[in-house]
Amino acid sequence: MQPVTNLFSYPRYWAECYGTAPFLPMSRAEMDKLGWDSCDIVLVTGDAYVDHPSFGMAVIGRMLESQGFRVGIIAQPDWSSKDDFMRLGKPNLFYGVTAGNMDSMINRYTADKKLRHDDAYTPGDVGGKRPDRATLVYTQRCKEAYKEVPVVIGGIEASLRRIAHYDYWSETIRRSILIDAKADILIYGNAERPLIEVAHRIAGGETIDTMQDIRGTAVIRKEPLPGWRGVDSSKLDQIGRIDPIPNPYMEGAPCADDEGTAPVEQEAKPILVQPPKQKPWEKTYVKLPAFERVKEDKVLYAHASRILHHETNPGCARALSQAHGDRIIWVNPPAFPLETDEMDGVFGLPYQRVPHPAYGNEKIPAYDMIKTSVNIMRGCFGGCSFCSITEHEGRIIQSRSEESILKEIEEIRDKVPGFTGVISDLGGPTANMYRLRCKSPKAEQTCRRASCVWPTICPHMDTDHSPTINLYRKARDLKGIKKILIASGVRYDIAVEDPRYIKELAKYHVGGYLKIAPEHTEEGPLSKMMKPGMGSYYSFKELFDKYSKEAGKQQYLIPYFISAHPGTTDEDMVNMALWIKANRFKLDQVQNFYPSPLANATTMYYTEKNPLNKVSRQGGDVFVVKGERRRRLHKALLRYHDPAGWPMIREALLEMGKGHLIGNGPDCLVPPEGRGEAKAERSRSKGLKPALTRHSAITHQRSNGAGNKAARSEAGAANVPAASRSGGKAGNGKPVGSQFGKGTGAGGKPSAQGAGQGKAAGQGKPAHKGKAPSRAGTAKPAAQGGKPAAKGNGSKRPAR
Repeated sequence: MQPVTNLFSYPRYWAECYGTAPFLPMSRAEMDKLGWDSCDIVLVTGDAYVDHPSFGMAVIGRMLESQGFRVGIIAQPDWSSKDDFMRLGKPNLFYGVTAGNMDSMINRYTADKKLRHDDAYTPGDVGGKRPDRATLVYTQRCKEAYKEVPVVIGGIEASLRRIAHYDYWSETIRRSILIDAKADILIYGNAERPLIEVAHRIAGGETIDTMQDIRGTAVIRKEPLPGWRGVDSSKLDQIGRIDPIPNPYMEGAPCADDEGTAPVEQEAKPILVQPPKQKPWEKTYVKLPAFERVKEDKVLYAHASRILHHETNPGCARALSQAHGDRIIWVNPPAFPLETDEMDGVFGLPYQRVPHPAYGNEKIPAYDMIKTSVNIMRGCFGGCSFCSITEHEGRIIQSRSEESILKEIEEIRDKVPGFTGVISDLGGPTANMYRLRCKSPKAEQTCRRASCVWPTICPHMDTDHSPTINLYRKARDLKGIKKILIASGVRYDIAVEDPRYIKELAKYHVGGYLKIAPEHTEEGPLSKMMKPGMGSYYSFKELFDKYSKEAGKQQYLIPYFISAHPGTTDEDMVNMALWIKANRFKLDQVQNFYPSPLANATTMYYTEKNPLNKVSRQGGDVFVVKGERRRRLHKALLRYHDPAGWPMIREALLEMGKGHLIGNGPDCLVPPEGRGEAKAERSRSKGLKPALTRHSAITHQRSNGAGNKAARSEAGAANVPAASRSGGKAGNGKPVGSQFGKGTGAGGKPSAQGAGQGKAAGQGKPAHKGKAPSRAGTAKPAAQGGKPAAKGNGSKRPAR
């Protein structure tokens, strides 16, 4: 899987003579100071501009700058007219548009479709600074500003909408975002490789019409590319196989006898040179069911989703074609992953590591979270069904060199204002996949498995954590570094394969609490999540407790869970609630499943079919919790200790014939209704109205919309649950290294259930000698004496 051209081997564009900008300009005044009369490329983003390698627009901007282009940024523009999109003048080459490090809809709405009032990527944590479906709106304004300028769209929002997809917020099947946005080309996944090629080819005088086969891009066409062979998707709906690995010892080969024999002379024959045989996936595209068909047929939608997930390996992926009316969306195979030297080059660009000076002293929460963290790798081979990392970043791990990572730590030490000597994280999508890859290059190139670790760990997968352990040790030894914390989630099913890693982690890198993500306790939901069983959790816990005790530390695991995930029954949730109580946890902030575009679990949610297996009209049905009441019940069961949910839980338990779980005994889940409880509940509910959202029915909005606008705004904010206002953002725990290919990185957005999930359960506190938690949003285990470290691991979301 070697690319034709290295990222940094392109000839520099002529404008390199202007040198490197201190910050990429956001105004004409800054351009004038740099001596620029125009920008070659203008990037438009829904995030504030932070010049840091964990923020995608900074990575893309600095990467284009390193190629010699003059790059300007329009961050969080006023989208009410085209004027703000013209502030830097007409781009010489193209506009690059992204919604930001997060999907704009997940950024703005909770899993229950309630309006959020915060945005960690905005100065002052203010919500509403980007429009809904920001990629569409920004693209349309760019076209209004300069119709003839090409628009390239990318980022997580565009990436996960590259074909027809289920839209949770409107509960409809929407067309590819490329059709709706009327953009010229879409880049999906980590964007450096395809975007640099697009930029140089446009600079060389080519048009988008001549750039239809670039890996990692999608375009609109009238017909398939000439010379490509089409295969109907119905002929491919089966898991690809891994060819047997050739035996390196040549068993069965003839051996020489002890005495030896003289070589037999053979007649010389001419050598026939033939061109290499074309691999079956090369110049081949898969014809997916048309948009009009998947819109009307849920089984065909599940089938199309399954095919797309099989075509994510850059080594063997075919192109995809999906008709939308008289046009087709042509999705080229994924871009090849970056090599280590390319990763080092991307992260070694001249970032200032602080927000743009235009923001003054305003706080940007996402930056504060990651300013002392380091992204050491990209990609994830876990393949969890609720997470979109595989469809976005891929499952092949792309790692930086030790030298590059250590150099960045030293830069943080020397450049970041107020650095205290503590590195908040060395990680990425997960903490412990650094340099873990398939041991067989041939298997890695041809495999179509959705996960390398589910249902069991593939025998080809390397689980040796030595590179990570060595990196931790070298980082700890750097001058001026007092502590290295690991805030990225640990993939515990892999960690138990190498107990040395758990020992290193427990002894040096945990600040009292370590977050991991079992996600559920019951086999039914776990099988739909593609998560390991609880046996791996218990094995990890045993080792973690053992090594913590050996280190003389009292440390605790904080598990995260998801409620209302497809495949979860009411009984599954009751059993999980009993497990949580038995293990003396109290979860203060919990998360219902959030159906994000293109995730396998979202396909289950919409179709009630299981795309992890061959899809058919008979069988393969998945139980799905839908409707506000049922979803609220599942969420309430995770917070069994909260009196606000007791009436709903009691009613459900009685309906299920589990009335024995209502009582004051140790085996009961909730207490019986006490005197005054009903009265208190009525008092608490008196005068309250449902919180209005952009997705409330219009009649409901009108009937509850009396009063002036300010009053309505205040009431809406007051009625949004605290958990919704304070967290629940989507993402993968971090802003990405590459915005157009945003997925996960070493820091950024408050954690989430993958690229399309919100904050999961688990940010509460385990019961502490029977006492209620003292502060929401943290986690405190059952005390056994002693005092945990003052600092935890930050608010990062565990790995899946």
